[in-house]
Amino acid sequence: MNDNNNHRRKFIKTISTAMAGFAVAPAFASTNLKKGNHSISDLSPANDDSEAYWEKVKQEFIFVDGLKYFNNASLGSSPVLVQRATRNFRETLDSFPSKYMWGGWDEEKEKTRKAVADFFSVSNEEIALIHNTTEGMNLIARSMDLKKGDEVILIDHEHTSGTIPWEVWQETKGVKLVRPNVPILPKNKEEIIEIYKKAITSKTKVISMCHMVNTNGMILPVKEVSEMAHKKGILVAVDGAQAAGMFRIDLHDLGCDFYTVSSHKWLFSPKGVGIFYSKKESQQYLKPLMVCKGYKDETIRRLENYNTRNLPEVLGLGASINFLNAIGLEKIHNRTYELKKYFRNKVAGNPNLKLKTPADDNLSAAIQVVEVIGKPVSRVKTRLIDQYGIDCRPMSSFGLNAVRLSFAIYITKKDIDYLVSALESI
Repeated sequence: MNDNNNHRRKFIKTISTAMAGFAVAPAFASTNLKKGNHSISDLSPANDDSEAYWEKVKQEFIFVDGLKYFNNASLGSSPVLVQRATRNFRETLDSFPSKYMWGGWDEEKEKTRKAVADFFSVSNEEIALIHNTTEGMNLIARSMDLKKGDEVILIDHEHTSGTIPWEVWQETKGVKLVRPNVPILPKNKEEIIEIYKKAITSKTKVISMCHMVNTNGMILPVKEVSEMAHKKGILVAVDGAQAAGMFRIDLHDLGCDFYTVSSHKWLFSPKGVGIFYSKKESQQYLKPLMVCKGYKDETIRRLENYNTRNLPEVLGLGASINFLNAIGLEKIHNRTYELKKYFRNKVAGNPNLKLKTPADDNLSAAIQVVEVIGKPVSRVKTRLIDQYGIDCRPMSSFGLNAVRLSFAIYITKKDIDYLVSALESI
């Protein structure tokens, strides 16, 4: 047993060194991409929700040997099919750079926009293809023509990329940022709605909120808040970085004015690609962050007018949407909640493990946060990676002292069994 433990520690140390250096040998990557069948048709059987099916999905995601990746909420992995499609786009671009950068891929880019729009049940005239959620939040905060004394509501759990743009572009003008406190374990969504209701005043102009907070995976009631806000003429901007791709989202049904996404998380796209949604009637409030030729375009495309950009990654987003569609959004939605329930049931009876994410399916999904009672989270995180090869995110804010665990579609029940065993051992 001791020899095995020493071997595991040495092996995981090698993994950690590779991760710290942000590099894996090219030969390693090339070899691993040959594993599995990697055919999108293999993922399509609509009625197959067996564990064997999800093992097949798992084969599309290639990680360093020995790594159990429960950190998708920080950064997702692109499946092999998406990596290959993106690589093909890159090779095509380099074969005739000027053609494909400036016009040669206009049709393909619009197909990607349409695929994204369909995925979220909106019009392609409501979708801009940007870089990430941070850009989207800056776009919104900088566009708003607010005056001294106006108010913007942002609860205390908002991500820094959702708060700093408001601080820089609006608070410096004398706009007041209202920061209500939300408990980490609300009883129901009505409790959260009431907090927003009490925060609204006659001076409130915008509510900026996460769909799912990154701290403990709590889902916020975007639809109900949007309905309440619009009755008072208040705009609603949503940071959807942690929610998009995890479960079904109909943006028209949610009713918010703006919704921005980093597609490199739960949509598994290439890195550095994002999505920006604005309902048609709310686009009048938006001004581009960058301007160049074409800035007078009256469509939402004026928000993504970068001139030169990394188009292979943009088209790779289209490939990732195709990948998810092959599996089926309904199937992904159901799997999300199946894994959540499986994990919570496994840890529920252990007095040394405390769940710090709301249990209600209206309030949480594939991000779950758990505290190992009596252990500093930094130490738990270190032991999980060093001894068990489990990567996750330590969360210290709001008194959580807990590890944040992500149950993406490449996580199997066997992986959760291994995770729970490690937590119990610690």
